[in-house]
Amino acid sequence: MTAFSSFTPEEIKGDRILAAIDVGTNSIHMVVVKIQPDLPAFSIVDREKETVRLGNFDETTKTLTSEAMDRAVSALKRCCAIAASLQAEDVIAVATSAVREATNGAEFIDRVYQEVGLTVNVISGTEEARRIYLGVLSGMEFHDHPHAVIDIGGGSTELILGTGEPHRCLSSTKVGAVRLTAQFVKTNPISDSEFIALRAYVRGMLELPIQEIKAKLGGSETVRMIGTSGTIECLAALVAYNRLGLVPDPLNGYQMTYEDLSKLVEELRRASYSERLAMPEMSPRRAEIIVAGAVILHEAMGLLGAKSITICERALREGVVVDWMITHGLIEDRMQFQKSVRQRNVLKTAHKYKVHLNRAERVARFVMDLFEQTYGSLHTWGALEKELLWAATILHNCGHFVSHSAHHKHSYYLIRHGELLGYTETELEVIANIARYHRRSGPKKKHDNYRNLPTRYHRQMVNQLSALLRVAVALDRRGIGAVKSIHCHFDSDAHVLHLEVMPSHVGEDCSSELWNLDYKKQYFEEVFEVKISCFVSKLH
Repeated sequence: MTAFSSFTPEEIKGDRILAAIDVGTNSIHMVVVKIQPDLPAFSIVDREKETVRLGNFDETTKTLTSEAMDRAVSALKRCCAIAASLQAEDVIAVATSAVREATNGAEFIDRVYQEVGLTVNVISGTEEARRIYLGVLSGMEFHDHPHAVIDIGGGSTELILGTGEPHRCLSSTKVGAVRLTAQFVKTNPISDSEFIALRAYVRGMLELPIQEIKAKLGGSETVRMIGTSGTIECLAALVAYNRLGLVPDPLNGYQMTYEDLSKLVEELRRASYSERLAMPEMSPRRAEIIVAGAVILHEAMGLLGAKSITICERALREGVVVDWMITHGLIEDRMQFQKSVRQRNVLKTAHKYKVHLNRAERVARFVMDLFEQTYGSLHTWGALEKELLWAATILHNCGHFVSHSAHHKHSYYLIRHGELLGYTETELEVIANIARYHRRSGPKKKHDNYRNLPTRYHRQMVNQLSALLRVAVALDRRGIGAVKSIHCHFDSDAHVLHLEVMPSHVGEDCSSELWNLDYKKQYFEEVFEVKISCFVSKLH
């Protein structure tokens, strides 16, 4: 018998450009990524989408029309040309519901291979759900809490339950926005009778997979919802516009409530096609199918008892990339990969902006010690804030990538507008502000970035955590690791923080570091209303 290792693909050592294509019922999507095996992580280089309506086939014959296949082949040719121009070394294409169910699906796949030179892999509904799960986990943290992921496609809806560990259940149900529009929507606006029939059908189809999700939950567990796909993003954009007067960009991490969705469903069902088309972020094809898509999401949330849903912009295409990385041995421990979204993206960003990682990690060690040793005496921040401080510390000098002058301001911009996945917009604002204030002037209300923080609580967090970072940065003044470790003791009666510095080598007096600390400690002392008294331990 051949050893299993013989089937392992060759080791990927350098960076690799990869394109992943999702041939869906309504649209063809492509993502082009740069894979960095040493992290391991990937960065999105480009996204492409074209609405080809491949699933517009006769339900009785179950065949793809020649016109739909023509549109799909043309779109795939363009995708491959773009991938080639971006120097993609491999293109992976998967097909879902429409091709999966069409009686002439094999004919279409053969035609694509002959005319485009591309192999399209048809995947089952459950395999589609598995890869969607991998894609979502590459961009969001679950923190071991049960999450129900819903992806509404043109021909099917995938539901997944997981905690970031192996999935608990995967399902694919034949309710999709294109399919249901063709089956139930004949009037404009949709009539009451058609709407009632549509809603009843969706509820009946979703009851079984949602019962399965509920059965996999522990007695005291509650489930949170995550939504992917263009349909759900469009609905979230409409809700956001109604509430805020604008559409957040990106939508990743945006939360939509069940109450807001309920109001939107009523608005959409009473609107004509032309009225829906006039709504923000609405394409002509989306305006045709959005009512059915909204009903699917509304019923799913209702059956699960979910009060809100969080948007994730990563899904099947990104899951295809993650699966490729696993297959090529770049992710030996899949769970470790899924659990470290934030850490991986911070390190990836540091790598991208050529941060001196050894120095950043040394400063991070100092600031973590400061955080832990002053907890309860100077502050009461918890594990989440500590994690945000770590991220800001690793990236505080990334602004040098732009310019040495005012690099702290450049650090803010790069962190705020980079690709740090796994964080909410508010968390990114906090991280960027902490990094921004690691030097020079402290936070001021006149600073736009400081005003962007949503609450006094977040401003206080930035004030105190940036003060800790300033002290840690000062202790690595020369960047040579002169300081090995620190130890803090707070004298509450005298309001003095005694800071003992342990040098790395015998005879090292750390005079430059102590001078720098003396120069930079004023902000810390003002924020915490204490004095810092620093001394160097003698090595023997």
